[in-house]
Amino acid sequence: MSCIFCKIAAGEIPADIVFKNERVTAFTDLNPMAPTHILIIPNQHIDSVDAIVNDETARAAAECLRAAREIAQARALTGGYRLVTNTGPDAGQSVPHLHFHLLAGRLMTWPPG
Repeated sequence: MSCIFCKIAAGEIPADIVFKNERVTAFTDLNPMAPTHILIIPNQHIDSVDAIVNDETARAAAECLRAAREIAQARALTGGYRLVTNTGPDAGQSVPHLHFHLLAGRLMTWPPG
């Protein structure tokens, strides 16, 4: 498998893992856009939100959301956090594996910037 996120989840590529269970892996982003920038991925390969097509893939995505909440609580992100996913290259998805960006530690503006 050539997916870099699958390799990180399998432990084949090192990453700064901040959360891991049998369904989800979360690690710090190498190019952070905020003081806290964590990528949360399902261990199961799912290309993007567009590939959430059945109960199994929906559960995998929901487990990512649950992990985001647990990570935010563990890091005491009481001021709030932003959770973002990009779907497709036009939206900025650079790795074709479903992932959520957990961003915190600074005031988030809209539009992002």
